[in-house]
Amino acid sequence: MTREIRVLHVINSLGAGGAEVSLAEMLPLLDDLGITNEIVCLEVKPEGVHRQLEEAGRRIHVVGGHPVTSARRIRQLIRAGTDIVHTTLFEADVFGRVAAAGLPARVLTSLVNTTYDGVRRADSAIPTWKLATVKQIDAVTARRLTDRFHALTSAVKESAVEHLGVPPDSITVIERGRSRARLGEPSAARRAAVRARLDLDDDAEVVLNIGRQEPQKDQAALLRAMAEIAPTRPRLVLVQAGREGKSSPGLRELAVRAGLAGRVRFLGHRDDVGDLLAAADVFAFPSVYEGLGGSVIEAMAMAVPIVVSDAPALVEVVEHGRAGAVVPVGDHEALAAALQLLLDDRAHAAQLVSQASRVFLDRFTLERSAERMAALYRELAT
Repeated sequence: MTREIRVLHVINSLGAGGAEVSLAEMLPLLDDLGITNEIVCLEVKPEGVHRQLEEAGRRIHVVGGHPVTSARRIRQLIRAGTDIVHTTLFEADVFGRVAAAGLPARVLTSLVNTTYDGVRRADSAIPTWKLATVKQIDAVTARRLTDRFHALTSAVKESAVEHLGVPPDSITVIERGRSRARLGEPSAARRAAVRARLDLDDDAEVVLNIGRQEPQKDQAALLRAMAEIAPTRPRLVLVQAGREGKSSPGLRELAVRAGLAGRVRFLGHRDDVGDLLAAADVFAFPSVYEGLGGSVIEAMAMAVPIVVSDAPALVEVVEHGRAGAVVPVGDHEALAAALQLLLDDRAHAAQLVSQASRVFLDRFTLERSAERMAALYRELAT
């Protein structure tokens, strides 16, 4: 009989980000594969999957507060019989690595973004000294206190090798999948019902973007692209779902300035992603950088034509244009042209959707991700 593996997941919070959603979806499948899971988070956010997991009976330990006290509490939990400490995102990585130091439990870190690439360093919102300090702490604790790494994409793996000095043979690439059951099935009836609820006409041309309103997501490029084509497309509407952030004031100002005030719906954080995708004609995701792009995978699952920026991880996900259109980062004119093509050439859009559906089934099902993660846990615990 295969022995039970006890995993302690250490994560910053159980918010609404891709890492948190994918973890929440995967836990029941890991249970079935003989992996026992407990969760430590450093803070509680009002939106996300925290309550959902608690209602499902998950053990969640909130250890936020003084760093020493938090690390001591995590260490106590590790001593209670943990085989693997699985950390995700910088603060949780450092806390989990330090807390496990000298204990028998193995440490696995998920690499979920291209955190230290040049495009991130150029983000004026992040002080250079701060990012350099974070990188140094991350690199030292990664190389000295971490046994193995899991990367969401090859792009993320390559970034960690280059910027953190992590040996490439210590990194296993396992793409995070999404649940078709949660998203539901696309249908004409569902499309009509969702559009009615959102006060969208049946014949509206709906471009959907899902993502928090932060510079990384570059919704500004999407608004500029919409402004390029809106004059000749009177039925064009942009639906944007995602929590407010640093970009929010500027996006609203840009929408008004570009003459799109009545053509853009800012919905805020939503839990009905499947419904929104069922109502969409095109999914646009022009991020400056990504580690995976979970929303793109969800659009694949829901058979929505996709256009993404050429951020390396996104290009990898859509297989270099075979499963979605690709445009240069920040090029709103190219994005406008891609939107026009997908809206006008339905045969081309259908071809991309067909390929995207195959890619989803081959690479991004939740079941495949859970099986591969369980295999990695067992390998690491041996």
